[in-house]
Amino acid sequence: MFMRRFIQLQLGLCLFGFGAALMVRSNLGLDPWNVFHQGLSLRTGMSLGVVSILMGVAVMLMWIPLRQKPGLGTLFNIVVIGLALDASLVVLPEVSALAARAGLLAAGVVLTAAGCAAYIGAGMGTGPRDGLMIGLNQRLGWSIRVSRLLIELGVLAGGWLLGGSVGLGTVVFAVGIGPLVQIFLPWFQALGRETRVAPST
Repeated sequence: MFMRRFIQLQLGLCLFGFGAALMVRSNLGLDPWNVFHQGLSLRTGMSLGVVSILMGVAVMLMWIPLRQKPGLGTLFNIVVIGLALDASLVVLPEVSALAARAGLLAAGVVLTAAGCAAYIGAGMGTGPRDGLMIGLNQRLGWSIRVSRLLIELGVLAGGWLLGGSVGLGTVVFAVGIGPLVQIFLPWFQALGRETRVAPST
């Protein structure tokens, strides 16, 4: 059913934003895109969530020459993750103990992966950054692996130069996100499928 998939999409996006906020509060390093967002946030004075939203719009505009078409999930991805990220940072306290920070990092990576699997499993359109990767693959013939690597290395380097947080969390995210999404995705894909009722005889 559409409504069930739509609710799954929204919950996944909120979970993704909350997981990203946990990584911010861990102060142990962020994923490549949020390193870039944080660097821009530090330079512009805008909140991390607002920067995420504006960059999502900018990345989606890059779809035009790549002839990618956004879905409903793409548009909500841009807005909801940024809002959830900022809202979560308002309520999450700063922590100083290393053990607590490590716990926030681990929880952040796991929840980000679960959120990613949930919105992908809803099947309502890719996020703007994933769409860019797919567009490069389809229009330029780059492999998905190469496209993702080049994009994420580029934003990571740019974010680091702008002052974004690169550290252990960046490595943990890079190593863990793929396997974790692969673990969560089949379950969320099953939830996202429309129920088909067999005709009565």
